[in-house]
Amino acid sequence: MGDGRLSVGAGARRAWRRALRCGVAASLLGLVAACGRGPDGLPAVRVGLAQAPANLDPRYATDAVSARVVRLLYGALVGIDEHGRPVPALADWVRETPDRYVFTLREGIAPFADGTPLTAADVAATYAAVLDPAGGSPHRGALAAIARVEALDARRVAFDLHRPDALLPSFLTVGILPAAALAAGHDFAARPLGSGPFRFAAREGEGRLRLERRRDGLAIELLEVRDPTVRALKLRRGEIDLVQNDLPPEIAAWLGAQPGLRLESAPGTTFAYLGLHLEHAALADPRVREAIVLAIDRRAVTEKLYAGLAEPAESMLPPQHWAGADLPERQRDPERARALLAQAGYGPGRPLRLDYKTSADPFRLRLAAVLQHQLREAGVEVAVRSYDWGTFYGDVKAGQFEIYSLAWVGVHTPDIFRYAFHSAALPPDGANRGRYRSAEVDRLVEAAERAQAPDEQAALFRAVQGRLHTDVAYVPLWREHNVAVTGARIAGYRLARDGNYDALADVLQRPGAAATP
Repeated sequence: MGDGRLSVGAGARRAWRRALRCGVAASLLGLVAACGRGPDGLPAVRVGLAQAPANLDPRYATDAVSARVVRLLYGALVGIDEHGRPVPALADWVRETPDRYVFTLREGIAPFADGTPLTAADVAATYAAVLDPAGGSPHRGALAAIARVEALDARRVAFDLHRPDALLPSFLTVGILPAAALAAGHDFAARPLGSGPFRFAAREGEGRLRLERRRDGLAIELLEVRDPTVRALKLRRGEIDLVQNDLPPEIAAWLGAQPGLRLESAPGTTFAYLGLHLEHAALADPRVREAIVLAIDRRAVTEKLYAGLAEPAESMLPPQHWAGADLPERQRDPERARALLAQAGYGPGRPLRLDYKTSADPFRLRLAAVLQHQLREAGVEVAVRSYDWGTFYGDVKAGQFEIYSLAWVGVHTPDIFRYAFHSAALPPDGANRGRYRSAEVDRLVEAAERAQAPDEQAALFRAVQGRLHTDVAYVPLWREHNVAVTGARIAGYRLARDGNYDALADVLQRPGAAATP
């Protein structure tokens, strides 16, 4: 594959076709569970997920699925528009002084799911809980500028800051929890209680979560179906109604060609990357990290393996974002990669060996095999280690890895650079899982947070991205497109650029419709 053309993947495609011809569909008959029904007697709308949400407490939800489901269950003070700018959600705000914001809850906002009104006291209690060091919230680092949160009356809450922060509203996207339940020690992860468009109904084990739409009682069931082939066949048979993302391109294309199913795709914000443990003896050397970047042919991967449903990316924020940086695209250069490894003391007699952790999802394993092959051609021997999602993600959060592949989902605001790369954001105070430390990046992030003019902030955040790019603090890969396939029983589902599930609040059922068996 030295010329950049991918020669893997055909075997997996043949296996997929064989699975369709052989008895896979028949074996699914034993997997069909009775559909729950809502108050109107219609079956629940069933959504197939590659993995179940890990945590439904907004203070701790960090994985993509959890964050998306939390948005359905909890209202937040602020939303983020498609340009990365904050917009009012539960509240409007004014900046009374450089270091004081006052938020006013909007008229007519929904109460909590148990009927109690949402007040400023709930907002203050939520953010006090997030900011409490003993609580261990991973969102605490992004809110470091907050000195005090105070409910002024039933509708107004003040945020007083240690220092001026023009970006503060962009950070106030945590779902609001009821103060009384917080004080009582309520387990929000087990029994969510929020003010979002859905209420929690039941959870059966780790694989089945049932929600009810508050305005009309529509039942939504989120079902973990880890294998994408099984997920696709259950959608084809009408056993589930919606699958979004986590589908190999050839399976998505096959589904889109089936009668009664609708395929939609659109550019997204999901940013895939390789994480590197910078305290590892070899990965601490910037020459080794640069060699890993130069070993990977990202454009070939996006064109062949992703079938065009992804595009190479150089930073978490796209160039069109208000704080995005237009960074040069790195081209594959295995000869230069081998030369850098030789400078670092590695070669045929002493090859660099690394463990690569990934999830057990078949497409992620195929992707890992491609990257393993490309890295080997450049002189890096990689052993792929796959785990179930919970074990894999737990290891990543605990820093138990050498390299791993993951994706940031729904990144809208430049606070990600503090959260993921500031020296003070080591877990559990943030997501600096690779233990990257740079006095310059810390200084630039802090200067950007102090800047009051948007142009000055943008310039500083672009400098941060340039430094991360030069240091190879991580390996940028690509930005994945969103893909959704819906069955005949539902209509009105719309893809969001960040891949959220918000459109479930408006989805419509078509009674009596079903996919063709």
